[in-house]
Formats: sequence, structure tokens, C-alpha cells
Amino acid sequence: MSKKYRYLCTGALAGLTNGLFGAGGGLFLVPLLSRWCGLSTRAAFATSVAIIFPLSIVSAVLYYQNGTLSIVSALPYLIGGAIGGLIAGRIFQNMKMLWLRRIFGLLILYGGIRAVLLL
Repeated sequence: MSKKYRYLCTGALAGLTNGLFGAGGGLFLVPLLSRWCGLSTRAAFATSVAIIFPLSIVSAVLYYQNGTLSIVSALPYLIGGAIGGLIAGRIFQNMKMLWLRRIFGLLILYGGIRAVLLL
């Protein structure tokens, strides 16, 4: 299977997930980019962020057009998220991949448990 096809499938899955759930494409992107597309783990995490950003903009525009997004309500989260992203970007540079994968796995596990138990 060609790399181009793998990249397109990976992006489509991320876009579908992001569009349906408002986020979460990175849950698929990181493992697929590292294992299926051959990127290093660090590059897969960084690339995932770069891909999710424009996908989130597209999803936000669609939600806004459908009347389900309030820009005013989202603004504090956007500001907080930008600050958190800057801090995480600094931490990411020095973090060992083993710990990053463990934290990522725990985050996926936590989200899965919450989704199943509807907490």
C-alpha cells in the first residue's frame, strides 16, 4: 500500500473523528502516524497537533453555521488552551517519549472509562 494512500486514510479518519466528536482525531493520528506511516513517536505527536488545528477550525465553522457554537462561551477555553499549549510545547521538547506515551495512554484510558460509564 502506498504512503500517499496511508496518509489520506489516516487524515480521513482523523477528520471524521474530529467532525463527529468535536475533537479526538489525535487519538487515531498518533498511533497511525507512528506505526502505519512510519513517523517517529515525537514527530507523530507534533504532526498530530499540526493536523488537528485546521481540522478543528473546519469543525468549529460548521458547528457555528449550525448554531451550536457560541464564540463568546468558547473564548475563555480558547485562551486557556493557548496558554496550556504553549506550556506543553516547552515540556514536550524535554520529555522522554516513554513518559509521553504512558501519559497519552492514561488519557485515552480515562476518556474511555468516562465514555463507557457516562460520567
